[in-house]
Amino acid sequence: RQLLQACESLTAGLGHAEAQDFWKGAEKDHCVQLLFLFSMCHVLLLVHPTCSFDVTYDRLFRALDALRQKALPLLRGAIKDSPVSKEWKMNCRPCPPRLLFVFQMNGALKVSTSGLGGNGNELAGAEKPKKHSPRRRLQHALEDQIYRIFRKSRVLTNQSSNCLFTVPANQAFVYVVPGPDEDPISSLLGQLRSNCALRENDTGVPAPGQRRYQQLRHSNRQPSFNVENGSLSSSGGQLVDCTLKEFLWQHVELVLSKKGFDDSVGRNPQPSHFELPTYSKWAHVASRLYQVMIENSEDETAELSLKVQGQLKVLEGFLDADAKFSENRCQKALPLAHSAYQSNLPHNYTTTVHKNQLAQALRVYSQHARGVAFQRYALQLHEDCYKFWSNGHQLCEERSLTDQHCVHKFHLLPKPGEKPEMDHNPPILYHNSRGRSTSSCNCGRKQAPREDPFDIQAANYDFYQLLEEKCCSKLERIHFPVFQASTADPAPACDDVTRSTEAPSSGEGDRLKEKETATHTPGDSTSLSLALSLGQSTDSLGPYGDGAEGHEKRPSVDRQASTVEYLPGMLHSGCPKGLLPKFSSWSLVKLGPAKAYNSLAGLEQPGFLPGSAFLLPWDVVIRSRSEDDAGSIELLDGGPSSWPAPNKAPAGKRGSGSSMGRGRRRDDVARAYVGFEYEDSRGRRFLSSGPDKVVKVLGQGGAKEPASRVLNSDMPLYIPSPAQGRGIKPHYAQLARLFIVVPDAPLEITLSPQVQPGPPTCPIFHPEQAEVVLPSDGLWVLRFPYAYVTDRGPCYPPKENQPLASFRVLKGVLHANSASAPLQ
Repeated sequence: RQLLQACESLTAGLGHAEAQDFWKGAEKDHCVQLLFLFSMCHVLLLVHPTCSFDVTYDRLFRALDALRQKALPLLRGAIKDSPVSKEWKMNCRPCPPRLLFVFQMNGALKVSTSGLGGNGNELAGAEKPKKHSPRRRLQHALEDQIYRIFRKSRVLTNQSSNCLFTVPANQAFVYVVPGPDEDPISSLLGQLRSNCALRENDTGVPAPGQRRYQQLRHSNRQPSFNVENGSLSSSGGQLVDCTLKEFLWQHVELVLSKKGFDDSVGRNPQPSHFELPTYSKWAHVASRLYQVMIENSEDETAELSLKVQGQLKVLEGFLDADAKFSENRCQKALPLAHSAYQSNLPHNYTTTVHKNQLAQALRVYSQHARGVAFQRYALQLHEDCYKFWSNGHQLCEERSLTDQHCVHKFHLLPKPGEKPEMDHNPPILYHNSRGRSTSSCNCGRKQAPREDPFDIQAANYDFYQLLEEKCCSKLERIHFPVFQASTADPAPACDDVTRSTEAPSSGEGDRLKEKETATHTPGDSTSLSLALSLGQSTDSLGPYGDGAEGHEKRPSVDRQASTVEYLPGMLHSGCPKGLLPKFSSWSLVKLGPAKAYNSLAGLEQPGFLPGSAFLLPWDVVIRSRSEDDAGSIELLDGGPSSWPAPNKAPAGKRGSGSSMGRGRRRDDVARAYVGFEYEDSRGRRFLSSGPDKVVKVLGQGGAKEPASRVLNSDMPLYIPSPAQGRGIKPHYAQLARLFIVVPDAPLEITLSPQVQPGPPTCPIFHPEQAEVVLPSDGLWVLRFPYAYVTDRGPCYPPKENQPLASFRVLKGVLHANSASAPLQ
């Protein structure tokens, strides 16, 4: 269990590539340790657990030989002061070591000593006994095989002094240790069968409560083989096999007698050096080499140690065959992945297309790449694809306020006063989505094409200012308050300030929604603070500053509009108090007096669909009183305000006067007109009579449906255009203007638009003056913003899968109050 835990902790948290690096490092350390042994020993013994030669030793010895040639100058510097011979210092070893091989007989080869079965007597007389035993013949075969492999790979050459090790030419260097007679695999299978066998218990000696069957285990163990007693004497004149001790002693005796090894072959063999040092000299050299090659501890040899470690790169080509295969495989997969990335690509494309193509390239790469180099070449694929994309193929990532991409490749925006320059790298250009639409001016009397806007000023201000010079400049208007700078270089409000107030934006929205059903009070704190920001005093506010209620709602200093910082975006429920934008995204103009609108002809403006230019009538009760009070007021008030309206009966003669008893009420009604105008991108306009209905008047007489439905419900900000194109994609029309005809009557109509251009998390937008009292006798036009933008980005038009009900204008846009008493 402890061994299992140690193995698990060894590879815990390591991936495939990390584990490969770990084992690769361990194999390099093993090679350095083997090189240390080949540099200090006279005889080395390689013990292999089977009786077949592992050819991977050839690759290992070639790697050690290459490492020795690279590290030899460094090792000479490490032992240059050691008390050994010059040849030892030159070759960094006492002699070319002799490598001996010991194999273990594992039952793969079986030799029967009892004959060959039933017809063994006939064959025994025909075959002659062989001189060598099967084990010795195996040793000779292994020696020939090892020598041919090492000679062919040039691990062994004619000159032994140039080799990593030597093998004797006229002595045995392979020994096979005899194993047990029985195959261990067969033995284990037999023990498994015997252990799993169930036998009936002996009934002669019954035991109380004893089970009828029990599992019986039988051991069948062979006596362990003793190496020293492994000498075999076979009949028939076979030579007696030597023991392991006798095998080793013939090589050790050459070392102890200082005769050395003469293993060079060829026509002109050169004798190799040989030295048998004393223990003190051997220990001194071994200590120096150990410090340089393995320990890396002392400061004197630290530099040499680093240089030796630096030479370990030569081992990578020999030892890491898996990594080499993985490298070749991944290198072949890269061109296929590059082709998959570049297939069906436009010349310029966005980040989304780049990521999709990169994912496709990675899928192709993962089908062909294998091994430990997979991750490294996958990162290279990432880098190659990114370089290809960013080298002239990157599309501008900026999106217009209508959610359309800029069609230019990556470019810079011109600075103020700078002209566009295509030849610059990157080019200097304005954003352009190649999207064009048709829009009307503030009052709606003139239409003109417009480019797809990319900033809020171009969308909500600049376009209308250009048309205003040709159409609306001389019209009466109500100016919304904007930022008035008191310094030469005003700064926008910091992001942290604006975002700190955006957290309670939902609460602000709820409070704004509550005003829809509450009774309207003109003297609220918002209008008062805006009036103060325009430089008015409380004495000039009229009804806003009268009474004790006005003193209770006196605003504090922090609610006054700032003259140092301005709001960079549009005003909405999440904006901090006291900040105003540099321009207004709303417009409120007067087309003329109330009689400028003809209810029989409708609005005479371009772009309206046939029969959809009629405003909805809105009958407003302007006075409610008893008959006695009416008579007394009529006697006191003889001015024009007491005269009846045109086409209306006098108030005192309405209905049946004889049937009206004392205390009955009489009402005066004034008729206003309201119209919510929608406009699509092609400039087609129409008025709506409800959230899902378009005004359609056939013939003469004007619209008959009252405006109560549109005023008492949330109106959609976008609705499907009744003039759909041929495409499958739906075409939406956006709320553009609100027409209000205020009659010439003692009536106050208060305008307070609130727009939520998105799901409930979206803030609520309103003009810089949240409530505006419209003067009487006028045809007023409120132009809504073309786009809605917060400090976190634009509120895009709805997608195909988004419900249009989430984009809405909150009910309560208009409130009507009598000049003398509030509406019941």
